[in-house]
Amino acid sequence: MERVSIDEGRCKSCSLCVSVCPVKILTISDRLNERGFRPAECTDQAKCTSCGWCAVVCPDVAIALYREVKA
Repeated sequence: MERVSIDEGRCKSCSLCVSVCPVKILTISDRLNERGFRPAECTDQAKCTSCGWCAVVCPDVAIALYREVKA
């Protein structure tokens, strides 16, 4: 299940999400988005704790988080 979703079209490579990720799974990609920026990407969805820091600091509202619902 995808826990952190990054809208690559909105990302401007500011790296704020990378700097606040406590498990260090966010990086800046080598490829360019349609606006010429290198978007952030998650390298290991399984290690994501869904803490929310990346979404909170993103100035472009490019990050959405998902958590599993335990029944």
